[in-house]
Amino acid sequence: RPHTQFELLKQRRFLPFFLVQSLGAFNDNVYRQAIIGLLFWLGVNDEQKTLYTNLAPALFILPYFLFSATAGQIAEKLEKSRLIRITTTMEIAIMSTAAVGFLTQNMPLLLAALFGTGVQSALFGPVKYSILPQHLEKDELLGGNGLVEMGTFVSVLLGTIFGTIAINRAGGKDVVAAVMVALALISYWTATRIPDAPSAQPDLKLNWNIFGET
Repeated sequence: RPHTQFELLKQRRFLPFFLVQSLGAFNDNVYRQAIIGLLFWLGVNDEQKTLYTNLAPALFILPYFLFSATAGQIAEKLEKSRLIRITTTMEIAIMSTAAVGFLTQNMPLLLAALFGTGVQSALFGPVKYSILPQHLEKDELLGGNGLVEMGTFVSVLLGTIFGTIAINRAGGKDVVAAVMVALALISYWTATRIPDAPSAQPDLKLNWNIFGET
């Protein structure tokens, strides 16, 4: 058993999940920050900048409000490592769409993909908090959760910095597009290394009425 929580970073029952979570947080924030940077690069007027900079976070957050309760049911019904592979497959598709949006400077497509990242993150959210108790001992949970939160906040910070710097440099759109797709592919490969975490309620009947379930 680990003497400190950092020993968990050497173990398959923790490290792949930790990396998937951190890479996802980094990628999401590279994307959001790069969208804002692209607005300035395109030289759109102040009214459009205000609209898009307010619309972008709203589109990312809206899926959490709409789908979190349903996502919680899905996380209870499915084997959790499989669900993580599903969400990272979604990430590949979404980030590929976003890459096309950056390369073609298509803002509606970028915003649609941003909504998609919110859906994917909302689906991943319940797994984030339910898989660790299945892979860690009770006396490891505090340290494990601390590491996950630390990794998330560091990834958010680094992703924000990288997205801002990259998009404002020559060829920044190409760099951002390539990095997002590459990280999504790495996340999927890493997700395949996560050990099985059996379903808590495999016979659960899903309620697809998102408003009723919420």
